[in-house]
Amino acid sequence: MSARYLYHPAAHDGAQPVRSYWEAITGPLRRETPPLSGAAQCDVAVIGAGYTGLAAAEALAGTHGMDVRVLEAGTPGWGASGRNGGFCCLGGSSFSTEDLIRRFGKDAASRFYQVQLEAIDQARAFLKARDCVDGFAPSGEMVLAHKPNRMAELRHEAELIKDLLGLETPLYSREELVDMGFAGPGFYGGALEPYGFPLNPLAYARMRAEAAIDAGARVHSFSAVRDWKMDGGRHLLSCDTGTVSARYVLVATNGYSSEALPEWMYGRTLPVMSNILVTRPLTASEWAAQGWTTDRMSFDTRIILHYFRRLPDGRFLFGGRGALDASPEARPGLEAGLRRRFEKLFPAWKAVETEYCWQGFICLARNFVPFAGPIPGVEGAFAALAYHGNGVAFSGWAGQAIADRIAGKDGAEDAVPEIMRTPLKRFETPNLRLLGLRLALARYDFIDRFL
Repeated sequence: MSARYLYHPAAHDGAQPVRSYWEAITGPLRRETPPLSGAAQCDVAVIGAGYTGLAAAEALAGTHGMDVRVLEAGTPGWGASGRNGGFCCLGGSSFSTEDLIRRFGKDAASRFYQVQLEAIDQARAFLKARDCVDGFAPSGEMVLAHKPNRMAELRHEAELIKDLLGLETPLYSREELVDMGFAGPGFYGGALEPYGFPLNPLAYARMRAEAAIDAGARVHSFSAVRDWKMDGGRHLLSCDTGTVSARYVLVATNGYSSEALPEWMYGRTLPVMSNILVTRPLTASEWAAQGWTTDRMSFDTRIILHYFRRLPDGRFLFGGRGALDASPEARPGLEAGLRRRFEKLFPAWKAVETEYCWQGFICLARNFVPFAGPIPGVEGAFAALAYHGNGVAFSGWAGQAIADRIAGKDGAEDAVPEIMRTPLKRFETPNLRLLGLRLALARYDFIDRFL
């Protein structure tokens, strides 16, 4: 089984710099992560040094005393874990709360949400234990209605969350949002989800790597897995500079997964591009001109959503989805398109320059929910992935949960919500996924604009 990918190969080349704002401000990893060298053996090989893989490695080595090697195509956090918007919040599924209840039942949906809340608390505790408390306030996310009729949807969602979890979701009018510092011509009201917090995602990823290494795991940068085969009942993973023979393998590559490692992965995920820009620092008068003075994480109700927040150094982060071409040649067009969307929502900032812009993949599944469990038909292989663009909190929880499953801990299977135990389904026409995505984006754009 040799690696292959759905998008342009450059998007999966770990030697390519991300050139993100996070790379510019984050201190270096304080541990060595040399490329794999020679022939190695271990209990567990983890593919992917993002939040999932690193949390799993820390638990496997530190809690369960297993010999662990983490194989990463770039450096720890090179993929989505180090280049996202830094929203540590609820999420993990493409289903609405109503759809989750309808498909899985109220009890299963409630457990799924409880785990998401646990995941946020785990991430917060991890950071506080390392004296990293920047960005913990204000907590929560504001969901902004991009049309007046979306307020009814937010009200219904708030009622469902109250019934499931007993949590209040305050609703605000357009006028109240302006008073709170959420002013914009395209915002018609909002709902405050009072959980979650912002963070520096690359710093968090590097702390996860340091924790895994300190627990005894060995992390190898620039060690992309090129081939995977069985050898005497063990998994033999081949990289450019060495091989690893392992009893167990964990696939923790999310939107950066190979379509063939293992072959079971073919057609079971859909990576979707997300683009982020960060402006130069804004002046006090520029913030006032737009009427945006809040530090709270925010996103809108579009299906092709926008997400944004003020950063601690006075810059503004703005992200959005909808691109299809991951080649280097496409980047100027992607950046220009994102900039147009930014200026439409925040017209007072048309003269505020963009200083950073980058792209990355989120991961969708045909099931519309994450998966954490054994890979069918591949003895000793596991996967934890498909967080649907909201994995900052959830992925760390999933990594620890799948580590317990690999180690054979009592009750580990039942600890994973029922919703996450179903193996990923294959898309009906795997070779046409990008065409299907193009058509879906056109449909979603129509809904966002006109319905």
